[in-house]
Amino acid sequence: MNTLLAVDGSDHSYEAVRALKYLRRADRLTLLHVVDAPRPAYPMMVPEVAQELYAQLERSMKEDGEELLTRIQSLLPLHSGPVIKLLHVGSPAEQIVAAAESCHADLIVMGARGLGPVKERLLGSASHRVLSMAPCAKFVLHGSLRQLKHILLPLQGPSDAEAALRFLAKQPFQEPVNVSVLTVLPPTRPPWPVDESAAEKLEAQALRHARDFVEDVAATLRTQGYTTRSASVLGSPLTMILHEAEKLGVDLIMVGSRARQGVTRFVLGSVSHAVLHRAPCQVLVFE
Repeated sequence: MNTLLAVDGSDHSYEAVRALKYLRRADRLTLLHVVDAPRPAYPMMVPEVAQELYAQLERSMKEDGEELLTRIQSLLPLHSGPVIKLLHVGSPAEQIVAAAESCHADLIVMGARGLGPVKERLLGSASHRVLSMAPCAKFVLHGSLRQLKHILLPLQGPSDAEAALRFLAKQPFQEPVNVSVLTVLPPTRPPWPVDESAAEKLEAQALRHARDFVEDVAATLRTQGYTTRSASVLGSPLTMILHEAEKLGVDLIMVGSRARQGVTRFVLGSVSHAVLHRAPCQVLVFE
């Protein structure tokens, strides 16, 4: 598995470094730091002077970036795998996505927020764009990952299941994990009037199909060496995902990006977006 670790020196990016101890040895681990030097914002400044100031700032930031990459490399777990260090200049999100594509990354690991003043649990602009644009799985850390033993895997349908199984088949975790497979059915009662018994039969039938679906996924995961459980419930997807995560005390939620094709390809699904902001644990988004 090829892993891209994007760092900027923020607290969250150091949490991303520490989280690597829960991931399997990478076939190639790429350390990336992006220098985003601001242009002087003085319209009356002579262009030559402005360019020289920018060049000096960029040189200084590159030197700091090289030192950061060296420091990060010294903090990596012993089992991290062969390391490549990259220092790029430009927009952080665009450079992270481009690097992920060029190094054929299976997983991007990064902090949720950078060095800005906002400290609440929100996604920074760079991490949000990477989540929306990158073609591989994304593990965005908003705090400490203290252990990785139990994963909640909520699935919306067969395409989600196929993507999750592809990623988990790579055996991305260092130690064996328990995977709880979940699917949530919104209320299934038809919009036209029906008697109560007919409505209950429809719900029961839908739940049977859902149970078969998640159990098939769980069975496939067991053949890959995972310990599993499966559940299908009725309710609001976001509410039930958060409820199950709290009830089970999971360490990680894995959600599908629900990326669309065409003009809306880079839109993160509403449920995935909400889970990222409200989950009681860390979240990994798979493609």
